[in-house]
Amino acid sequence: MNAAVEDFLQHIRHEKGQSIQTQKTYAALLERFVQWAKSRGLAEWGEVNRKHLTEFLKNERNRKPQGQGEQSDQLSPESVYLQIAALRAFYQFAASEEIVSANIAENLSLPRRWKRLPKALSDIDIEKLLQAPVQSSASELCTTAILELAYASGLRLAELRNLRLEQLHLKDGFVTVIGKGNKERVVPLGQPAIEAIENYLRVGRPELVKSRSPANVFLTQRGTCFAQNTMWARIKTRVNRSGIKRNVTPHMLRHSFATHLLENGADLRVIQELLGHASISTTEVYTHVAGKRLREVHDQYHPRA
Repeated sequence: MNAAVEDFLQHIRHEKGQSIQTQKTYAALLERFVQWAKSRGLAEWGEVNRKHLTEFLKNERNRKPQGQGEQSDQLSPESVYLQIAALRAFYQFAASEEIVSANIAENLSLPRRWKRLPKALSDIDIEKLLQAPVQSSASELCTTAILELAYASGLRLAELRNLRLEQLHLKDGFVTVIGKGNKERVVPLGQPAIEAIENYLRVGRPELVKSRSPANVFLTQRGTCFAQNTMWARIKTRVNRSGIKRNVTPHMLRHSFATHLLENGADLRVIQELLGHASISTTEVYTHVAGKRLREVHDQYHPRA
């Protein structure tokens, strides 16, 4: 059973272009099912039937989440959603490769997912966050460039980590980004971000480069590319220094980029292109955030509000 899962993970990575994070998530979710199946005496995927899947999912729905104390006594709908999505994706692959005779997971119903509105930083908080230290070390110049680029472009954390020197076109004012599904997009940059990156490349990065350093734009103090947790810890340190009281999440700069564009009149289709969303429905969530802001402005300034 594990061999088939490994084939599936290689398929979604190399042929579907899914991210490493998606691969890790599906690996963990499918491992849960494999272990459950083995505990029921099931040794081959061909022995699993639809009743087994529904029994497993019932068990998952009632399972107490790990590491959450007494806050919740069963998994959230989102966790169950991901588990079903992993099984459906695997069985689609397994049926096409004739690992199983039929796709018994295709009719598994997905639970309703509540859309969480993205949280954006205010203009004042953005100014605080992008205020560079008076005396900047190579690492601080790197952090400043990361933050300026993140807010100027809306890049995901993984896209920032993996950005390479050849993707920078600073004289022309844009970067090329390899996003989800290995799709390339062009994102323009404003002058503050360009200047922060140029300053880092001129003064900071040469101090960080070691003999075996990769061609990634952003490097750690050891001259290596950033791991996800390492880059976020670096950003979080700057957040704490800036005095921002809110709980800032890794995606919040990306949300701020999109929300502030929309509030200032940008077309939703343009924002979709800049963010690299495959579907406009993903981008439409920002209209709810911007709509709330417009309501506040109307209430504050309109004489008949």
